[in-house]
Amino acid sequence: MSFATDQLAHPRPDSLAAVQLPEVSAASTAALTKRNNYTPSPIDWRDEVLYFLLVDRFSDGAEATRPKLDRANLDDARQPTNGRPAWWWLDWAQSGSDRFQGGTIAGVRSKLDYLAKLGVTTIWLSPVFRQRANLDTYHGYGVQDFLDVDPRFGTRQDLVDLVAAAHAQGIRILLDIIFNHSGHNWDYPAGSPGGGVKPWFNRDGRYALGQWLDGNGAGVDIPPAVPGPDDAVWPDELCQPDVYTRKGCGSLAAGDVGDPRAEHKLTDFEDLRDFDLFAPGVLTNLAECYKYWIALTDCDGFRIDTLKHVSKDQARNFCGTVKEYAAKLGKTQFLLLGEVAGGSGIENTYLDALPRNLDAVLEIGELRPMICNVAKGLDGSAARSFFANFEITEQNRDEMPSHRIAGSHHVLIVNDHDHVFGEKERLAYRANPQQVVTATALQLFCLGIPCLYYGTEQAFSGPDESIRGQFLAGVGGDRFLRETLFGAAHPRASGRAGRNNTGTPRLDPLPGFGPFGTAGAHCFDEQFGCYQRIAALAALRHDYAALRWGRQYQRAISYLTYPFAKEYEAGQLVAWSRLLDAEEILVVINPNGDAPRGARIAVDAVLNGEPGKTFTRILQAADGNYPATLDVKEAYGWRYVEVWDLAPAGVLVYRNS
Repeated sequence: MSFATDQLAHPRPDSLAAVQLPEVSAASTAALTKRNNYTPSPIDWRDEVLYFLLVDRFSDGAEATRPKLDRANLDDARQPTNGRPAWWWLDWAQSGSDRFQGGTIAGVRSKLDYLAKLGVTTIWLSPVFRQRANLDTYHGYGVQDFLDVDPRFGTRQDLVDLVAAAHAQGIRILLDIIFNHSGHNWDYPAGSPGGGVKPWFNRDGRYALGQWLDGNGAGVDIPPAVPGPDDAVWPDELCQPDVYTRKGCGSLAAGDVGDPRAEHKLTDFEDLRDFDLFAPGVLTNLAECYKYWIALTDCDGFRIDTLKHVSKDQARNFCGTVKEYAAKLGKTQFLLLGEVAGGSGIENTYLDALPRNLDAVLEIGELRPMICNVAKGLDGSAARSFFANFEITEQNRDEMPSHRIAGSHHVLIVNDHDHVFGEKERLAYRANPQQVVTATALQLFCLGIPCLYYGTEQAFSGPDESIRGQFLAGVGGDRFLRETLFGAAHPRASGRAGRNNTGTPRLDPLPGFGPFGTAGAHCFDEQFGCYQRIAALAALRHDYAALRWGRQYQRAISYLTYPFAKEYEAGQLVAWSRLLDAEEILVVINPNGDAPRGARIAVDAVLNGEPGKTFTRILQAADGNYPATLDVKEAYGWRYVEVWDLAPAGVLVYRNS
């Protein structure tokens, strides 16, 4: 009997002591039965295309019961219901702020074909672990039970089935995990300065633990009372006062990032509760929780939340033990992807400190809005700034960055659920929707591991500017990054009423938080232009190793009578090459969303120095007709090709002969 079969035949374990994790050496894996056989890791994660989704906002698997959204008639799609005289934008926005919309793990499974056709090879799921029953923490980052799946998302069996079905289609699964904090599972004493939920940060000591909370959010004493599945926190090992820092709420930015006891490493996240990772056994127990999920689900990696908020030693030890356990199951390249907020400098300190334990970091710092600026053509110097991050210069020569290897350690994103840097706006907001294709070209064809955010392929943008100004003044935040693709008519009722432990969960009278300010219509449109063009880009990346592994060079351009340069007026062509041995692939994008653009584009003078050299078009994601081949010309001391009248938000890719 396999570990998963045995575990799923019983309720989730109450205690880590009750779990006997399988330990299979990689050498003996082949001798196991098929179900016991763990899926090996990819050879190189640069070969993968990641797709991040919020489980609650992606799919409930019932899209066949709803019409596909008609983008051409959005006003008609916002029909009043329940006798209301007009569409109620504020109610729609409220729904998106703090309600479970109804997405499930089974819903994700139902859309594997949709994702495979898009070119996705790895799905990164938002946290699926059990949340507090009385709260609406749909995002999943406030865990109450570290060994169970939230019933609003499904069951452990659903998660195991999703991973198996994804693997059958050649798609890998990353789980989003949290090990520096838990959910709002207990309160401080009522008399604490600032209150029992979010008292002020205590620099000189720690508060007492006031009371654990039951499934309704009321205080209970533990022990001696025996907690139910929604009470306090699980497993048992985490239901002890000394497991938590109990320092209250302070600044999440305070203190030196290198200080293991800095304020940002000890403070609670609002009403979430910070673990004391210095306390004996706490880090080990949390690592055991996540080893359990590797053994149970056969997942392929973890995205690690809030890694900056633990010390480097704690991060190294946690990541190291997880990597070693995964390797024993034959997953020698189990991906550990860290969220390190604060910019590229801090990201690099964690990569340097955890060289073989942390595989990559999310580029959520200044690089994310920089990619957006390049894709939208808003700043002529933005492209130069972006590509300089991956180049060897006189200033960084001693640090020896690589035109090729750097891509192994950086996951490029354009949109995500937080936007810790920059405005809380999806890229398509105030833009030509097709500019999401130019942004995706930067992700797929530049150094790094690309990660698409759900809805990008459908050009999600949140409510438009006039609606924000007229109806939603002062209303914003993360909600407008988190519309649903499946377009439920109504969200789940608040708190326990929205749980599906028994029967059908009740719905809230608020409208569902559907795309473009709608409810009751889904947006899984495989015929939409952005979806099809992004799919074509991903297919090309799959076909050409140079686009995944090659060296990278920004290409100078010359337009009108201007000389060749890498900085120029806003809205001009952006071009770069990926080189693998003697192969050069030239990528050209027009980030201008309104007008065609053209230029002379430099190419490698050595590889293309012989007379008669040409470049052949291997991809066109642009309206219009473009030459099938480009002749390499020589003038002004440059070898170059010419691309003229590239359509707004267009992408062309050529390969040297």
